[in-house]
Amino acid sequence: MPKAAIYKNPFKHLLAPGHRGCSGCGELLAARHVTDTLGQDTIVVCATGCLEVTTTPYPESAWKVPWVHSLFENAPSVASGVLAALASKKNTETTVAVFGGDGSTFDIGFGALSGSWTRRENILYVCFDNEAYMNTGNQYSGATPYGAATLTSPSNTVAFGNEFMKKDMPTIAAAHNVPYIATSTIGYPQDIVAKVKKALTFSGPKYLQILVGCVPGWGYEPELTVLLGRLAQRSGHYPVFEMENGKITNVMKVPTAPVKVEEYCKPQKRFAHLFKTDEGKRRLGQLQKIAEENIKKYSLK
Repeated sequence: MPKAAIYKNPFKHLLAPGHRGCSGCGELLAARHVTDTLGQDTIVVCATGCLEVTTTPYPESAWKVPWVHSLFENAPSVASGVLAALASKKNTETTVAVFGGDGSTFDIGFGALSGSWTRRENILYVCFDNEAYMNTGNQYSGATPYGAATLTSPSNTVAFGNEFMKKDMPTIAAAHNVPYIATSTIGYPQDIVAKVKKALTFSGPKYLQILVGCVPGWGYEPELTVLLGRLAQRSGHYPVFEMENGKITNVMKVPTAPVKVEEYCKPQKRFAHLFKTDEGKRRLGQLQKIAEENIKKYSLK
C-alpha cells in the first residue's frame, strides 16, 4: 500500500474513536472526557458492561492507557490489587481508576466497592450512570428512576414502570466517609473535566457519578444526548454537586424557573406511558415532586 494511503488517526484521545458504541452514546463520550483528563499515567479497571463490550471486542481495543477488564462484581477488588502492585514498586504517581456502570456500582459490585471505601484506598471510582442494565437489554437496576419502563419494570395496562426510588449512592459514599464525592451529567463536559481534576487533589477514595444517556435504552434520538443531560440537571431531576469530607461545597444551580420534569421525560420512550393515562400523569407528578425535593435538599436555587 502506498504510504500516502495509510490511514492516520487524527485524534489524540486516550479512548480512541472506532469503537462500537451506539451513535449518541453518552457513556462513551463521558468516558473519553474522563480518560483524557486523567492522562496517560493511569491504569483503568473496567467492570463488565457496555463500556467494556463496545471498546474491547477481541482482538481490538480503543484504549490508549493500561486497561483491565474485570467482572460485574469485583472491579474495585481488582483495582485494590493493582494499587498493591504499584505500592510494591514504590509507585505513588500512577492513578488507579475504576470505571463501572450503574448495575455494577449500585448493585452487583456494591460489596466490593464498600470494601474499597472502607479500606480508604487511593482509587477514583467513576460510575457512568445510564440507569439500567443496558448491556443485557435494559433491565431495572438500583439506579433506575421512579416511573421508568424497563424490560423488568414494564409499562402496560396494570403496570406503570419502576415502582421504587433511585438508590442514593452519593449519600451512601458519604456514609463511608469518602473524602470527595461529585455528580455530573454528560450535558456539561467542562464540569466533568473540572471534577476529575478536583478528585485527583484528594488522597484516598473518590467517587464521581455521571448521568449518561442511552439511546436504545431510554428511547430517544441520538442528537439529544447532551440536551437531555442538561434538562436532567435544570429540572432538579439529577442534582449536580460536590461534597468534600461529608459537606456539600458546591452545587450547579437550576434556572430561577426550573425546567419541568415532563420536558425532560417527553423525548424518552421509557417515560412515554406516563403521558397516556390519568394514573401515568399522577406518577409524572410524583417525579416532579422528587425534583422539587432535590432542589430544596441541595439548595439548587
